[in-house]
Amino acid sequence: MADAMASAGPLKVWLDRDGALLRLRLARPKANICDAEMIAALQAALDAHRGAHGLRGVLLDHEGPHFSLGASVHEHLADRCAAMLASLHALILTLAEFPAPVLVSVRGYCLGGGIEIALAGGPIFAGRAAVFGQPEIRLGVFAPAASCLLPWRVNAIDAEDLLCSGRDVGVDEAKAMGLVFRVDDDPEAAALAYFDTHLATRSATSLGCAMQAVRAPRVRELRQRLAEVERLYLDRLMITHDANEGLAAFIAKRPPAWEHR
Repeated sequence: MADAMASAGPLKVWLDRDGALLRLRLARPKANICDAEMIAALQAALDAHRGAHGLRGVLLDHEGPHFSLGASVHEHLADRCAAMLASLHALILTLAEFPAPVLVSVRGYCLGGGIEIALAGGPIFAGRAAVFGQPEIRLGVFAPAASCLLPWRVNAIDAEDLLCSGRDVGVDEAKAMGLVFRVDDDPEAAALAYFDTHLATRSATSLGCAMQAVRAPRVRELRQRLAEVERLYLDRLMITHDANEGLAAFIAKRPPAWEHR
């Protein structure tokens, strides 16, 4: 059922279900930080398998107790964040445009850049101890991709709450607001069962057309919105005292001293 597993740095990649299912596993526990190396590995794997004959789905899951504790804070610093945002947003668009459903399995914490990657996929299957959050505002910055993606899943007030409070939400609240598709003791098994029942017997060509039909308007909007929020982040936010202070304080493990400028 499964082809030989290949490891691309922090990511394990293999084909399952006789080539019908692409498996992508974040493999740098316990944090599974979504840094430049992880982003590049995910991008390469998706590019390599895009349009593969008979591919009917992708399952993105993880090793260790947590899906991801977020992006690299060091890569958010002023001299590095432009490259980080460019690569992350390219990956977000690749996931959003992928011509097969992307299922996501989450246990433990799914935060920051990790939740942005999950949001760009499709249904999120979550374990009962899963926790979701966009903590960027606590560091004096904001989450560009999540600002675009959360309104796909939740209503405007819930999106603003998550983005502006930076609070974590448990799986029951995440399910109630529409962030999570299904809660299960074994989210990976639940995602595989969904694939076997609902996708494996479908035409890969038809699934690709269905994905394009349902996502094309949102992808067009996403491409424009990502460019807008990226400029806001780089041209307005990262020239402020508080954005740089918040990141520096986090790295130094001290409270930030906000000056509101």
